[in-house]
Amino acid sequence: MTVREAETAVARPAYRDGNVLRWLAAHTASVTGDVVYFLALSWSAARAAGPSQAGLAVAAGALPRAVFMLAGGVVADRFGPRRVAAVSDATRCLVILLTAAVLVSAAPDMRLLIPLALLFGVVDAVFMPAVGAFPPRITTREQLARVQGMRGLSLRLSNAAGPAVGGVVLAAGGAAGAFTAAGALFAVSLALLLTVRVTSAPAPVPVRAPAAASRSAAPDVPVRRGSLGELADGLRYVRRHRLLGPLTAVIGLSEMCFSGPFALGLVLLADERGWGAAGTGWLASAFSVGAAGAALWITVSPRIPYAGPGVAAALLVTATATAALGHVPSLGAAVALTALAGLASGTTVTLTGALVQATADPRYLGRVTSVSTLCTLGPAPLLFPLAGLTAQHWGTAAFFTGCGTVSLLAAVPALAVPALRRARLRSAGAPD
Repeated sequence: MTVREAETAVARPAYRDGNVLRWLAAHTASVTGDVVYFLALSWSAARAAGPSQAGLAVAAGALPRAVFMLAGGVVADRFGPRRVAAVSDATRCLVILLTAAVLVSAAPDMRLLIPLALLFGVVDAVFMPAVGAFPPRITTREQLARVQGMRGLSLRLSNAAGPAVGGVVLAAGGAAGAFTAAGALFAVSLALLLTVRVTSAPAPVPVRAPAAASRSAAPDVPVRRGSLGELADGLRYVRRHRLLGPLTAVIGLSEMCFSGPFALGLVLLADERGWGAAGTGWLASAFSVGAAGAALWITVSPRIPYAGPGVAAALLVTATATAALGHVPSLGAAVALTALAGLASGTTVTLTGALVQATADPRYLGRVTSVSTLCTLGPAPLLFPLAGLTAQHWGTAAFFTGCGTVSLLAAVPALAVPALRRARLRSAGAPD
């Protein structure tokens, strides 16, 4: 399948494209395997050494993922996303199944679980940029927003089904059974990935921006030899790019609160207002339903050419709903605002992801994806204690006001930078 064939193919919605659906199924199986694995790891560590050690095991996996994420982008660009994702899935499958085999005849031990978590974190750091670089190589540019919406639905499904699957296999087969189930899911993901057809590199800079911006939108960064040189080139490419630079800032700010601390804030809000566990569940579900609604809407929408203005509008709605959330007195109003925040935040995530993939030069897409992923996941661990301290000393209203302010700050470059404000998801040569 050549680039020209991909670009001139009959306009077919991504949700009817078998190639896209195979990639999506592989992604869903992999993410579900991740969820089952982390549940099995936490449960095994808690049984082996207590709750505090369970946190240590999870942290041991998160640290190398953050440290090596940018290097993972270099690997994806050098060897190609399909090859890297397949090798990553195969490695995870083998390591997890070997762990399950050990646990058939031995009790969980931290001397086994900590090295497992470290190795898994390193492989995850390579897999995530690679799987994120697939969409521009398996569909046309007009379908990228839809693919991102489908990916959002996949993540919601995986995060809902993963704990249920993990709980069942843990109850039935213990730690060995849970690790076996995770390994089987990675094997399914690998088998599906090997059937996905991938095009050669598509043409770069397909989004529409003002003429003055587009002349310098894609800097010609020289490719250096060596991994460190390639990493430096990728970072320089993002920094100098007139659209990707501010877009990366928008992604980092927009996800700063919503990649984890927001969920903690919902728990603290329900506790502060006396809504109990049921109230916490309603709030968490409302956000998930709103985010899933955004993904579904973008998936079935005929087209969303004006992605830049859509990002700015979604951020303004997110800021308003989040700031108001800490001040409403009733659970019903809080649930409605949480659903609205999920809808707007999900729209931002989907559209910014599509813009990244449509804009980045394919030579740098893995590195660009790793930068945006790191901006999304990196600040969250630091913000968890800050969220708790803010709620304790000034109340949850102050926390949600702060989150709304951060979302408002994210809207500033989305509104102020012409290349981002006017960015469109269209093919090169598509009529205005």
